[in-house]
Amino acid sequence: MLFVVIGKPKAASSGKERIARRVSWEYPAGMRMIAEYWPMSTEIAVIAVAEADNVASIMSAIVDWDDVFDLTVTPTMTAEQGLELARQMQASSSA
Repeated sequence: MLFVVIGKPKAASSGKERIARRVSWEYPAGMRMIAEYWPMSTEIAVIAVAEADNVASIMSAIVDWDDVFDLTVTPTMTAEQGLELARQMQASSSA
């Protein structure tokens, strides 16, 4: 399943601290990074799209970072998947 993770930096952490940690950190087993963005914003420091085999790997990543980020994790789908689902919904409602 795909997830979007949005990280807002906590005031007690510094950009230097977060960057130094990210350089050596790897996504947990069972979680694959699809995309990771570092917006040029003081509001949001990271946006990641990741695929996970189970919730345990997502929880592991959250625990690794929850001291420096307020994290929002949202299940998601690609636009292609969403359009296919919309087509199926339309077909079943018009039947």
